Amino acid sequence: MSVARCMLLLVACSGSACAADSEDTYAWDLPPGFPVPAVPATHPMSEAKVELGRHLFYDRRLSGNGTQSCASCHDQALAFADARPLPVGSTGDVVPRNAMSLANVAYLPTLTWGNPVLRSLEEQALVPMFGELPVELGLAGQETALLERLAADPRYLELFADAFPERDDPIAIDTIVAALASFQRTLLSGGAPYDRWLAGDPEALSPAAQRGERLFFSERTECYHCHSGPTFSTAFRSAESQFGDGLQFENNALYNLDGTGGYPLHGHGLAEFTGNPADMGKFRIPPLRNIELTAPYMHDGSIATLEEVIDHYAAGGRTLADGPYAGVGADNPYKSPLVRAFVLEPSERHDLVEFLRSLTDWTFVADPRFADPWAE
Repeated sequence: MSVARCMLLLVACSGSACAADSEDTYAWDLPPGFPVPAVPATHPMSEAKVELGRHLFYDRRLSGNGTQSCASCHDQALAFADARPLPVGSTGDVVPRNAMSLANVAYLPTLTWGNPVLRSLEEQALVPMFGELPVELGLAGQETALLERLAADPRYLELFADAFPERDDPIAIDTIVAALASFQRTLLSGGAPYDRWLAGDPEALSPAAQRGERLFFSERTECYHCHSGPTFSTAFRSAESQFGDGLQFENNALYNLDGTGGYPLHGHGLAEFTGNPADMGKFRIPPLRNIELTAPYMHDGSIATLEEVIDHYAAGGRTLADGPYAGVGADNPYKSPLVRAFVLEPSERHDLVEFLRSLTDWTFVADPRFADPWAE
C-alpha cells in the first residue's frame, strides 16, 4: 500500500469506524452506483467470515433460552425488519424501538434509532446479545455456555477455523460479533424497479411511480432533503467518508406532549444521550429502500401504512387529539424545519406511494445468499 493511501486511511478513519485494507481484496457484490462500505481495520471482510456470520444470524442458540435468533426480529422476507410495532425479546421483554431493516446497514454511520456513539456493527451486536434493559437475546452471564454450545457443533468447529485461521481457539465472543457484522455488511439492496428505470429500462416504472418520483424530489414535499443517495437516507457513510460524516438526527414532529415538545418516556431519541432539550424527539433518518415491506413505521411503530406516513408529513406533524400522548406535532418547537405542511391531491398521494413501492428489491428478499443455512 502506498504512503499516500496509508495517509488517506488515517485521515478518513477513527477507531473501529476505520475502513480496512480488506476493501482491496474482498470481492464486494455492489449494486450499481454503490460505494465500498466502511469496514473496521480490526475485522477485515472474508467469505469465510460472512458464511459463519450467516449461520450465527439464524441460530437460536444465540439466545439464552434457545428460543430466538437475530433473524427472529430481522426477517429476510421483510427486508430484515419485523412486522410488529415493537419487537419482543426472548424472555418476553418489549423492546422500546421498532426493529429497523438491515438492508444496506453497512452504510449507516450510527446504529440504532438514537444512539450517536454506537458506530460499528460489531459493537451493536453486543446490545441484543447481552443487554438486560430490555432483555433481547438474553445472553448476559451465559458467555461460557454460549461458547460451549457452539463448540459442541462440528459444523461450527470448521466454520470458525476457516473464518479465523490465525486463532488457536477461534470460538470467542469477539469472533462471533465480527462474523455477524461481516454477514450483515453483505446485505446490500439496490435492484429495485426504480434502479432498473434509472439504468434505462423504460418499462420498469409505472407512470404513477414516475409522477411520484417527481413529487418526492420536489421542493413541495421536500422528501429528498432527508432521503437521498444510494440508500435514500442522508445518514450515510462509506469507506471514503470522513469519520463523523453522515450523522443525521431529526425531529419529525411525531409528538408534542403538553405543547412543550415532549415525547413519551423511553422515546426521547437523541436527547437520551446528549441531555440537550433541543435534541428531544430526534432520531436517525432511516433509509427508504424496501420501505413497502417494513411496516409499521417510525421509531415506535406507531404509524401503520405508507399512506398514513405521507399524511403525517403533509400535515407538518401528527396531531393526536386525545389520550396520554395528545398534542399537535406540527407545533413542536423542536421539529425539523424541513417538516413543513404541503397539500396533495388524492391522486398525488397515490403516486407518491407508488414511487415508494418502486424501491422494493424483490431479488434481495429472496436471495439465497442471505437465507437461513440451517434450513438447507
